[in-house]
Amino acid sequence: MGVEEHTQETTTAGETASEDLTVETTASGTRYPIAPGYRVNVRTGPGTSYRIVRTLPYGQKIPIYCQKPGERVTGPYGTSNLWDNIANGQFVADAYVYTGRDGYIAPRCD
Repeated sequence: MGVEEHTQETTTAGETASEDLTVETTASGTRYPIAPGYRVNVRTGPGTSYRIVRTLPYGQKIPIYCQKPGERVTGPYGTSNLWDNIANGQFVADAYVYTGRDGYIAPRCD
């Protein structure tokens, strides 16, 4: 992967910290969990060469408004070139987001 897309928290026993992997659907929309124990970089575009705008905290659940192909990244949920748009001009690598399936789960970004 070249550039780190995350930092990982471990427990004192050396195991990854566990977190809730449920997808939440509410009146305001669906939110997807980031992989347990990971703080994931949010970037301005679909690749690690784009500027980091913030880092998501452990246990964060995010909306996915649309998805876009970009740089291929390997994470806890496999290797993928999909990037999830979570806010205006903000993308995270889909390989770090638990969506419950491979491939697109949202419309393609323009």
